[in-house]
Amino acid sequence: MLNFKFNFFQNLKNAIFPFYKNKELQFLFKKLQSDLPKEKVVSRFVGGCVRKHLSGEEIDDIDMATILKTDEVKNRLKNTYFKVLDTGTKHGTVTVISDNFRVEITTLRQDHRTDGRHAEVKYIDDWKLDSERRDFTINAIYLDRNGKIFDPQMGTIDLKNKNVKFIGDPQKRIEEDYLRIIRFIRFKIMYDLKLETTTIAAIKQNLDGIKKISKERILLELLKILELKSFLKIYENYHLLEIFKIIFPEFIYLDRLKRVKEINRNLQLNKDILLSVLLIDEKDNHEYFAHKYNVPNKLKLSLEKLAKNLNLAQNNKDFFYKDLLKNIYLNGKNHLITLNILNYACNLKIKLQEFKNILNKILNSKIPKLDINGEYLKQNGMEEGEDLGKVLNKIEEEWLNNGFKISKDRIKKLIEGN
Repeated sequence: MLNFKFNFFQNLKNAIFPFYKNKELQFLFKKLQSDLPKEKVVSRFVGGCVRKHLSGEEIDDIDMATILKTDEVKNRLKNTYFKVLDTGTKHGTVTVISDNFRVEITTLRQDHRTDGRHAEVKYIDDWKLDSERRDFTINAIYLDRNGKIFDPQMGTIDLKNKNVKFIGDPQKRIEEDYLRIIRFIRFKIMYDLKLETTTIAAIKQNLDGIKKISKERILLELLKILELKSFLKIYENYHLLEIFKIIFPEFIYLDRLKRVKEINRNLQLNKDILLSVLLIDEKDNHEYFAHKYNVPNKLKLSLEKLAKNLNLAQNNKDFFYKDLLKNIYLNGKNHLITLNILNYACNLKIKLQEFKNILNKILNSKIPKLDINGEYLKQNGMEEGEDLGKVLNKIEEEWLNNGFKISKDRIKKLIEGN
């Protein structure tokens, strides 16, 4: 077993309780092997789960490769508790689901006649040939049910040295799927920021190819990048940063990340925070981005709300002071934390200590609760209906504007005045 130092405790866990020894996964291997000779390697783990297992990271997805065709996989699992979904049979992939895990199983293959987005595939039973069609050496490490490594591309050495390398010719790998440029940026930020001259040249030569990729695929890969704990390391490599700017020209406020870096030790950054910092301005840049990349509605609404409240905060000196509790009540602590970061990143006049003071107030605040509800109003003479909701909203509004206070006499007057 290789010993890496990415995460001591996760590494220890992976060593003591390796994922591949899971009883359900072992049963899955057994069913796939079925009547075939034991010495014949039918299935292996591959990709992210192997890479993360070896590097001491938490494993959040599982991929397997197999010499079996999709119909054979489905037949061998037919009378088991596993549920099998046809998630990509055109490219030899099915998804196997149990109560405790989800595994993507793909038939060994070679990719033919790729156009930078899709490929015509030929199914094979040669493990080395299958490895040659993958993107990076660190993603072409295979692991069998007993933990034995098969590493035809020497990916374990690159992983140990934190070196992200395309398999074979970078130009060919990129032309097979232009999304690999963005995936390369993600893995470089995760493991290594050194860039080889030939790789830089191949990426720059193929940047236009990204236009062929669906916006949904690009967004999904971008969000993975923004969720990286080490995302701000992108500033440590000029070439990587320049490539990132070309791919995402909407990120016109990358310089704001310098301010965010000052506070990164105290906070866990996420995609919502970083997108707001990179996009939001008075020109509705975030709306253009959301439309272009078909951003999910929840994230789109979050950006819109942050943009609206940033404008309020910048035009109301009491927003983070006198009105802080009120704004936390209306928007929630997480929203105010993100807004405080955004406000600090945008405004060079705000000192670091001022930001920290506001952050501490948000974190330590106790939000009052309005004890008046619809049942209370009905008990005091109101009937169910539209008027009840209006009175309740009026009570809440006065309660908020009066420092979370409202007398019973005032509530009674509002009920009677309805």
